[in-house]
Amino acid sequence: MPVSTSSQPVAIVGAGPGGLAAAMLLARDGVPVTIFEQGNCVGGRTRTFEAPGGFRFDIGPTFFLYPKVLREIFEVCGENLDDHVEMRRLDPQYHLVFEGGGEIRATPDLDRLETEIARLAPQDAGNVRRFLADNREKLEAFRPILEQSFSSPADLFSPAMLAALPKLRPFASVDADLKRYFSDPRVRLAFSFQTKYLGMSPFQCPSLFTILSFLEYEHGVYHPIGGCGAVSEAMANVARKLGVDIRLNAPVGEILYEGGEAVGVESKGERFQASSVVVNGDFGHAMRKLVPQAMRPKWKDSKLARAKISCSTFMLYLGIEGDVGDLAHHTILLSRDYERNITEITDGILPDDPSIYVQHAGATDPSMAPDGHTSLYVLVPVPNLRGEIDWAREKTRYRKLALDRLKHLGIGDIESRIRYERVVTPTDWEQDFSVFDGATFNLAHNLTQMLYFRPHNRFGHNVYLVGGGTHPGSGLPVIYEGARITARLLMEDRARQRAGKGRGRTRAGSLDEATT
Repeated sequence: MPVSTSSQPVAIVGAGPGGLAAAMLLARDGVPVTIFEQGNCVGGRTRTFEAPGGFRFDIGPTFFLYPKVLREIFEVCGENLDDHVEMRRLDPQYHLVFEGGGEIRATPDLDRLETEIARLAPQDAGNVRRFLADNREKLEAFRPILEQSFSSPADLFSPAMLAALPKLRPFASVDADLKRYFSDPRVRLAFSFQTKYLGMSPFQCPSLFTILSFLEYEHGVYHPIGGCGAVSEAMANVARKLGVDIRLNAPVGEILYEGGEAVGVESKGERFQASSVVVNGDFGHAMRKLVPQAMRPKWKDSKLARAKISCSTFMLYLGIEGDVGDLAHHTILLSRDYERNITEITDGILPDDPSIYVQHAGATDPSMAPDGHTSLYVLVPVPNLRGEIDWAREKTRYRKLALDRLKHLGIGDIESRIRYERVVTPTDWEQDFSVFDGATFNLAHNLTQMLYFRPHNRFGHNVYLVGGGTHPGSGLPVIYEGARITARLLMEDRARQRAGKGRGRTRAGSLDEATT
């Protein structure tokens, strides 16, 4: 355990991926850290739960993409990620089934991938490597931007930003950018459905995010043995080893302020004094619950109500007796009219022919279900709660519809074999998981809510943010990168305080979200 360089503790609200990563980095630098987690385990939505009968399910994320950032965080903490969790690279990465006809078993083996695509569109197969090469350059150009904080409008004109702009094509959509490589709309979907990781449409999402599919093919799609919660538990174990105090079943009621600055948190009726507070929670929910509007003038409730947010998801966690044939680890059914499907969701209309995603983790990891049984995770993208859908009325109908859609994947006989079932609607996401308006992927990633225009990591008044609602954005590798930014900013502020260069200067630095 490192020797503390300061006795002033940091309080972290939430033990999700960002909170755990920030805690590891701060503790590595000798900062006393206490995490307050309202649930009975770490991970937030990146956790794995065990249901009656021995079935296990990931709650939210079901795979790891680009684990490089997480590996680096473990390394700077003196640990090797692989010593804690077995990360198994998938091949094929997933099975895409097009309702209108055709399929692709996506693989990082480029020869096989070109063969798969040639079955659908021979004219497009030859452009796969050019697409990957161009996006390799795009990622390298954008990496310095992902790694920097955006605390001032001037950051939008940094040398890295200006150098990257020609490659980013910011005013084109993902689908429009892909038309430069692929003429078949199904092939474009194969390289653009990943925008669902952000809860956005490929027809609206900025073209920057073509790098998502590139990351899958270049760096791999991984399954942590034991489920994604195994990674959260590993992070918590390292954090505890570094001296972090993780308090479970410890909800935070409010951030405490004195003289206009955060001085701690209240949890279960007790005050905890802290020099800084890091908030790792769903942004819209956490702001309304924890931070008075006077302390967030740029993000008052009225602005939160107008903010563009992601879609939601309708979830089925199903424990099945018997098997499901040769169903892949990850399978995606893309609806016949995908663009209409996405438009309906954006417009608050519940689709009658939705796309669905199915995780069959047992294809790789037998620990996810008891012998002779199968755990299925079924996700259906649906409108968030601004769509004013009555989920108490629609829940039963949509459950049946989701099960019917599974027939397109060759799973048509499971109703009588269901031994465990849990349904989560957008209303449940809001009420049970504290997700603002049920938007499971947080604030949308449109141009007016990215970089400087996204909530800042240094949020102001000794409050810092980590998680999908702050810069750089959502998705596990990006959240981990955001934790590095937040930890760095917090340590810089503490260094200024220790150097005695005036609390006024530190205060000015800590107020950028409130005053710029």
